[in-house]
Amino acid sequence: MFRFQKDQTICNIAGTKVGGQPGELPSVIAGTIFYKGHKIVSDPTKGLFDKSSAEELINIQQQGSDETKIPSIIHIYAESSESIIRYIDFIDNISDVPFIVDSSEPDVRINASKHVTETGLADRAIYNSLNMSTEYEEIEALKISDVDSAIILGFNAVDSSLDGRISLLDNGGNLLDKGLIDVAEECGIRNKLIDPSITPMGNGAGIALRMSIVSKAKWGLPVGSGIHNAPSSWKWLQEKKKEDYLKYKICDIGSVSMQVVAAGDYVLYGPIENSPYVFPIVSMADIMVRESVDDLGIESSLMHPINYLV
Repeated sequence: MFRFQKDQTICNIAGTKVGGQPGELPSVIAGTIFYKGHKIVSDPTKGLFDKSSAEELINIQQQGSDETKIPSIIHIYAESSESIIRYIDFIDNISDVPFIVDSSEPDVRINASKHVTETGLADRAIYNSLNMSTEYEEIEALKISDVDSAIILGFNAVDSSLDGRISLLDNGGNLLDKGLIDVAEECGIRNKLIDPSITPMGNGAGIALRMSIVSKAKWGLPVGSGIHNAPSSWKWLQEKKKEDYLKYKICDIGSVSMQVVAAGDYVLYGPIENSPYVFPIVSMADIMVRESVDDLGIESSLMHPINYLV
């Protein structure tokens, strides 16, 4: 393994630390709840869901975190402004960990930023995401909000190469007037989390791993991804899934370790139901990364799985 020459930023999001040199801190993982098709959601527009099942899933993720010392975040996905508010309020009542606010609709994300500001929860909220499609209204809403943590997505629809993704963050890549990192700065985003963007298998998925290392070397910012989206978009694996679901499940969950080994600081691992299997894999990867840098002068946190699981 290696140690980055550039000083590495450690973001503190409501007490959860993300970033640093490889092996310094445990990886932070986020399970998604209320996602499209989630069985516990009965009405995604109104935000109606089975509260007891949701609480159980969140508690199981927290139990995994308590046992392994791998910090966890709750990744909230919503399809409407009404539902995102219901989801945020529910999470606030049963957990004190940071949460990601996410939606495919800009208006939903904007309303989420307003709601967490009005309710004093902005310090726990992570905006997902600032990207090449982020519009003026969304930027202005973030500027006047109290949200200071966001994922900055490196997806470049015109040029998905490493250079294309890096340039999008650095200078706008001939698509934007300025780089997304500068946009985040203007929006008051103090905790900047880089996501190199996971594209489908065969369409540059592996570039995200290389960009993880390059990003940390260039900016020193925390980096991570939803790497499970690579196997989930793999057509060959989808065919195998029909005959043997376990083959798909192993690849889906196992992929998180690749992001950790590629200098990742956080991972969006997908459905929160997978948390019992993700924690052991991330713990194993974290311990091996920590042991691999043992002679590089990197001091690990006391709250690291190597101090509890071996």
